[in-house]
Amino acid sequence: MGSTGQKVAEPNGDDAVMKSHLEDLVATQLPSSAIYNFLLSDVRIHAASKGSMTARLTLTRNHINSSGGIHGAASAAIVDWAGGMAIATWDLRRKTGVSVDIHVTYLSSAVEGDEIEIVAYADKIGGSLAFTRIVISKVVDGVAGPVIANGSHTKYVKQRS
Repeated sequence: MGSTGQKVAEPNGDDAVMKSHLEDLVATQLPSSAIYNFLLSDVRIHAASKGSMTARLTLTRNHINSSGGIHGAASAAIVDWAGGMAIATWDLRRKTGVSVDIHVTYLSSAVEGDEIEIVAYADKIGGSLAFTRIVISKVVDGVAGPVIANGSHTKYVKQRS
């Protein structure tokens, strides 16, 4: 059981395909997005399954505000990116839509050098809209610890004919 009381799924062959798909998206799409490349060039995909993904990132100066903590804009960009990655796991799509709505609730902080864990879930993928939720946590002793931010992200995903 995970810390939320939910059973943790065992990885399978499909999960390896999902993880590989996300790693390919990171390698091919980050370089073409200035903001994602600036903030997420060192992101590592740890796990993926249909409708969810987990990644880790070590915070650098690029992520830090003038007070020494993770910048709210960096957290919001992570929520934006992670929501799209969760959508990509749904059916191995490469295009994850455009943002309609994004919310971030800031609960604590992290500093330069801290590792964060990003967990994203695609709660519903419809014909036009996708709804995701994201949790950004500080990694402590190798496991997700205090939650830094919770996010939700709605995207317009209708494919053009």
